[in-house]
Amino acid sequence: MSTVAVIVVTWNSAAVLPGFLAALPDGMAGLDWRLVVADNDSADDTVEVLSTLAPEATVVQTGRNAGYAAGINAALDAAGEYGVALICNPDVRMRQGCAKRLVDSLGGGVGIAVPLLYEEGSDTPHRSLRRESTVLRALGEAVIGNTRAGRFPALSELVTDPAAYQHPTRADWATGALMAISGECMAACGKWDESFFLYSEETEFCLRARDLGYATQLEPSAEAVHLGGDSQVSPRLWTLLTLNRVRLYGRRHGRVSTAAFRMAVLLRETSRAVLGRPASRAAAAALVRPGALHETPGP
Repeated sequence: MSTVAVIVVTWNSAAVLPGFLAALPDGMAGLDWRLVVADNDSADDTVEVLSTLAPEATVVQTGRNAGYAAGINAALDAAGEYGVALICNPDVRMRQGCAKRLVDSLGGGVGIAVPLLYEEGSDTPHRSLRRESTVLRALGEAVIGNTRAGRFPALSELVTDPAAYQHPTRADWATGALMAISGECMAACGKWDESFFLYSEETEFCLRARDLGYATQLEPSAEAVHLGGDSQVSPRLWTLLTLNRVRLYGRRHGRVSTAAFRMAVLLRETSRAVLGRPASRAAAAALVRPGALHETPGP
């Protein structure tokens, strides 16, 4: 059985790393694996935690807050030969046998496998599957909300049908907290796009893989807990997420279509800003700022 390179990007991750590392042996059961961590210049004890709890890990220090995609690339460059790359957030907790079920589901057109993700303390799977962005889907989410619009595939990116999470389901892309990527898919796609500092990098990679014939598929027998991030409450991170959605759309579509998509996203964020959501207010302000989409995203 070929080696699985467990790829983790850290940035001030000392608080969440012990739980990730503690769950790793059970999550990787049945596989030959090695851990490779790219640290983006953490100011806390992340590197010390790794040296104490995972002394066998390869740790690459990038020397700067390089972004998530750049961290993935740095770790992959240091991983040597591998058959599968398992891209992990450090705030993921794999359940027993999770990784092997993902690895076993690769092949037959599937280049990227993702698990059922649960939020901490919840028994309901996170709706992690997504459809590719369109102007109509952005409008549907703006007008009736992504949860309600999700019942209609033409009107939302979000896949909300419970049945989709009960059997292997292919999607245009999926939440990138935990992804198994075949070596064949990695070789075909090449490096992750470092122009996306944070957010949309997994979307871009999945869509690029799909364009090359490698599907993203949910494997519901593989399970993990994701502690989650603060993009939903942080105006800065939500703004970056929103701008990167529009940037990515613009990479794949013409100027007129991109302008329409941007207006639809602006409508969504404006409507939520009116309801008192500070993160949406910040995102809406950024969307109307001249040149915002051409600025270099960063920390």
